[in-house]
Amino acid sequence: MQFKPRRHLLDIWQALARHSFEDREWAWGKWGGQSSVADAERLLCLLYPATELTAFRLDDPDVTQEDILQVMKDAGGRLDIPAHIVTTAADFMRVHTREDKGPSFAGGYYFSSREDGRDVTEEQRALGVVDSFSMSITLCLALLGFLKGYETKTRRADIRRTIAELRTATSNRLTAAMVGMLRSFTVNVFDADSPQGDTLTDVLGQGRLSRRHVHQRFQDRFRALRAAIAETISLGVEVEEQLKDENQLFECGWAWSIVRDAPLVPTEEAIGPQPAGVAAPVPYLYFTVVALDGIQDLFSDRTLTLGLLNAEQQKLAESLRLRWEITQQFWSRIARFDPDRWPLEDIPWRTTGQKLESEYFSLSILAILVHDLMRRRATEDDLTRTVGVMERLAERGRITSRLTRDDPMIRLHNPGVSLPLQGSERIGPPLRWSMNDYSAQLLKRSVQLCTLSRSLASHDRLLRLAEDIFDHVWRRRIRDGEGAGLWDNVHAAYPGSPVQERPVPVSWSTTERITEVMVQIHQMYRQPPIRSGELSQLARALLSESAHLLGNEQMEPAPRDDGKRGMQLRGIEIKLRRARTLIGEQPGTAYALALDVLGQLDALARAREAAAQGA
Repeated sequence: MQFKPRRHLLDIWQALARHSFEDREWAWGKWGGQSSVADAERLLCLLYPATELTAFRLDDPDVTQEDILQVMKDAGGRLDIPAHIVTTAADFMRVHTREDKGPSFAGGYYFSSREDGRDVTEEQRALGVVDSFSMSITLCLALLGFLKGYETKTRRADIRRTIAELRTATSNRLTAAMVGMLRSFTVNVFDADSPQGDTLTDVLGQGRLSRRHVHQRFQDRFRALRAAIAETISLGVEVEEQLKDENQLFECGWAWSIVRDAPLVPTEEAIGPQPAGVAAPVPYLYFTVVALDGIQDLFSDRTLTLGLLNAEQQKLAESLRLRWEITQQFWSRIARFDPDRWPLEDIPWRTTGQKLESEYFSLSILAILVHDLMRRRATEDDLTRTVGVMERLAERGRITSRLTRDDPMIRLHNPGVSLPLQGSERIGPPLRWSMNDYSAQLLKRSVQLCTLSRSLASHDRLLRLAEDIFDHVWRRRIRDGEGAGLWDNVHAAYPGSPVQERPVPVSWSTTERITEVMVQIHQMYRQPPIRSGELSQLARALLSESAHLLGNEQMEPAPRDDGKRGMQLRGIEIKLRRARTLIGEQPGTAYALALDVLGQLDALARAREAAAQGA
């Protein structure tokens, strides 16, 4: 299925407006307000394209395009839409505020109990989760940029007052999300002979390297990174001492929530009391990927250009950027530990902290590797091998291969992979977190890498893979009823699979990720196409011949109907000038123009020869 990012984004917005507006007023519905993660994802489906793509702007009613107004007609006219965004965002900030006036990052109904007969407690539902911290960073940055543009366009006094209040609340929420992210970062140090050490050693050695070889290579490869963590990040005396012992193994990343006994982060912003942490100090691959996705928005070109961060937030952003870079380097080196055969290529990945095994964790490691490849200059070998892993994950996940009878891989999509949330049992039944966005995540990473790749072979493989995955994902839209046109209906892509009732009508996590992918594809198509060196040489050769033949044609005596011939020659000159300007970035187009010129020049030569023979 070919990507049509504008058409697909319009389809998503139309379905979103139909689902979320009643009588031209935003309606959260039954599930609204019950999870800060879901509500943030829902708002981002509208705000992310509106703030990342100029063609989808909603903050200036004078430039809102007609096809956008048509699909958003359930939200009102060009003046109503931005005003509704402001009031809806203000309602989001109000609903997701704790009793102590601090922002709430509650996971809500995204949490579920791992024990039958024991329900999730209200205290557990109110726990902040890294998914919410990350989504709030992206949402708040999008909203601050939107308010900066819209406040100069509206004359309504009530909306201007709401904008002033909303800006303060959004800035405070952004600060609180950054603080929560800092307090959720952890480094887990463990003995090489512990169960965790055994698992990590097996994953890295793959049965090919001895334990001693693995441990020695780990010491050598991570010595500098170990020192950087110990010197720049406050982890507590005990952890810092363990980290200095090179015989100890370690992992770094983000836990699922604020870590138990995490120190307070000094801040003068009005974010309320900083909650006590309950999460065990163990990094999770899924939440690490989610954190990396959100943190990178803090130092995007848009954030820096618009000056969206205040002085204190800039300091917090630098602290997060340090952790962002360290984490990417760590897991990228883990993924490529053995240059002859990457551990990442040994699918499925096994986690050390939760002792789980799944293709989803291979995808999480792949996502971190993609982050790292985007940060640094990737080699052609890195790209080729990463594309190969993506293709295998798509096949193993039954996205590009058929589902067999009683295929266990269906559980990867429905009900998804479950994570035990270590530490949650301290205040109630042990909790779990389910991820059923495997297809959407794989699509996101393939498009990210496709945008990065400047190799024709790798780019074409990635684009074909992304289109195959998108074809699968697009079939999973809800066909009718509540949430029609949104996601996620797994049975639509796997008709032979058991039909399971959806716990909630719309999967906002999947819908938001697909919306994000459409934005990425839009930006990818705005890049110059990949240059072909061979095509450039051919185009230059054709242009040289064209220019020579044109000069020769211009020396011929003018026939009686010189007006027609003169117009043809002027048209040829224009095409040649156009081809010369394009040859650097679009050699294929220059090649086609030169061929057309050669054809026209040959027609003129043949006409002249025919006239001479007739005479």
